[in-house]
Amino acid sequence: MTKVKIKRGDNVIVTTGKNRGSKGEVLEVIRKEGKDPRVVVAGINIVKKHTKPSAQNPQGGIVEKEASLHISNVALVDKNGKATKTGTKVEGGKKVRVAKTTGETL
Repeated sequence: MTKVKIKRGDNVIVTTGKNRGSKGEVLEVIRKEGKDPRVVVAGINIVKKHTKPSAQNPQGGIVEKEASLHISNVALVDKNGKATKTGTKVEGGKKVRVAKTTGETL
């Protein structure tokens, strides 16, 4: 499996595609064996899904929800709102992620 440097709760910016430049929080990281990792970002890549009536949704109809993006199409955001790569540093016996642009911990 590929190493994933983006985690749930991180703030990211979309780097390519129709939602380029949009920022949001990662809701879910999807990692499946044999597949590339994907992320679901709040409020980005909204799709309309047609649903059948069910016990949870007796009305059915068209529901808008966030679809996943490939993890290579998003980048972490530093405190200045710019895209950044990550590095690691040991602070107090713990390994922490560090933004390459600012040097601050993420």
